[in-house]
Amino acid sequence: MRLVQITDLHLNAVPAAHPQDLCPLHRLEGVIDAVNRERPDQVLVTGDISDDETADSYRLAVEALSRLDAPWAWLAGNHDQPTLMANHRELPGELSLGNWRVLMPATRVEGQPHGALGAGGLAWLDARLAEDERPTVIAMHHPPVHVGSAWLDAIGLRDREAFWHVVEPHHEVCAVFFGHVHQAVAGHKRLAGGDVAVYGCPSTHRQFLAEAATFAIDEALAPGYRVIALHDKTLDTRVERVDT
Repeated sequence: MRLVQITDLHLNAVPAAHPQDLCPLHRLEGVIDAVNRERPDQVLVTGDISDDETADSYRLAVEALSRLDAPWAWLAGNHDQPTLMANHRELPGELSLGNWRVLMPATRVEGQPHGALGAGGLAWLDARLAEDERPTVIAMHHPPVHVGSAWLDAIGLRDREAFWHVVEPHHEVCAVFFGHVHQAVAGHKRLAGGDVAVYGCPSTHRQFLAEAATFAIDEALAPGYRVIALHDKTLDTRVERVDT
């Protein structure tokens, strides 16, 4: 089973407002062409679909993502409006993929750049984890770990410790994949039952400079995506860049 994660599309209602080489829609289309060559079984789109939170931005997103040769599912980021998204396509929250499953918890906080699951989201996650012992990956927008950039760490998942408290007894969780940080991140969270891998994904648009104290763009890095290969009870993953 092969998954692909794409994230942080940052589309707006007027693509022509950007120069061609910096147009988020143009860059997304180049990433989609590359993703199709990977022949994935499922694509995960982990938030910040829109940059201007307009209905037209989601219409453009659906039109572009419909060019994927695989099923795709999305979730909302801090720049998104879930109600407008749902008018075009559901936000499923959970996917069953043969011997695996993907949980996609909502972390968006209205009007805020940081994320949180809140009591309801944590209870939902705990219940979903308790009901099924299949190997599981969690895909979310906000990172539940620090990534080494002060400004990004300030707007990550605010209730990260509560998140890991929920995950810790559920040893079927193999990895957490997140967006929001616009960069490739690989690490782990040490829990009592063993380490859980954590991975950030490049944006399909612009990349943030790693380990920067304040907001900064890394002009040298191209858009990208993450490939996730699911095996029997293990997985491996890699990042690919796309010259658009």
